[in-house]
Amino acid sequence: MKSLSRAIDRFCVRHPNFGIRRLMLYIVIGTAAVYLFDMMDTTRQFIKYLYFNMDLIRRGQLWRLFSFVFIPIYDDRPLFFAISLYFYYFIGSSLEDYWGKAKFTIYYISGVIFTALYGVAVHFIFGDDEVDMLSAAYINLSMFFAFAVLFPDVRVLLFFIIPVKIKWLALVDAALFVFAVITTPFPLNILPIIAILNFALFFFDDLIRLIKGNRASNSRASAKFRSSVHAAAREEARREYRHKCAVCGKTDVDNPGMEFRYCSRCAGYHCFCEEHINSHIHFTED
Repeated sequence: MKSLSRAIDRFCVRHPNFGIRRLMLYIVIGTAAVYLFDMMDTTRQFIKYLYFNMDLIRRGQLWRLFSFVFIPIYDDRPLFFAISLYFYYFIGSSLEDYWGKAKFTIYYISGVIFTALYGVAVHFIFGDDEVDMLSAAYINLSMFFAFAVLFPDVRVLLFFIIPVKIKWLALVDAALFVFAVITTPFPLNILPIIAILNFALFFFDDLIRLIKGNRASNSRASAKFRSSVHAAAREEARREYRHKCAVCGKTDVDNPGMEFRYCSRCAGYHCFCEEHINSHIHFTED
């Protein structure tokens, strides 16, 4: 699994333009559109064309292999549904900004593929023609866990009032996840584990460090990185440009429309343009 995770990283470095830019925006718009159509459909037949149904897939309705992603999860609570869409759009956009569109696209699409393969396996092993419980719920849960690992100290307002760090919400979701696995009848209880497999594939190294108890050092490194970034910003503010790529030397003065970001994996503070943020050799401490 470790070698596969690193192979994905190498692929993303070599193919930074691979993937769908703002993929989560399309997922959210598609889900909202399905919700509105379903609300207007008095016959309740429209949404049935989106369910994962292996019998119909084998008859040529191949869109069902992925259309289940757009089925609304909280269709009976409009306000909560709208909040959940915004929340997952925020998480997905943040992951894409951090990883780049190539890695985020692979992460989300692999979750869809794993879930669809599960549905295929249930059909052929247990003879279930309609696995209509398939949805984006656990795919989004995997995305939420990824966000919590990368940005554990981000605060959200619980019930719009109580500020809570995202890592504590992730622990609560993890407990609910374990409860679902234990209480859900087999083979439906395997579905939540699919999300963890996708998460573990991309966060193998992080999980190993967590098991070894290196989270404290990571927190110190993150604090040092943020401090370095702020110091770099103050230093560059005194120059004629604010950002300069450490690879190609491009600046925001010469390229005003280009995005520049700092790499948290590099030792010290190093700025990179959008062409090299995912395709540079990381700086290490001497």
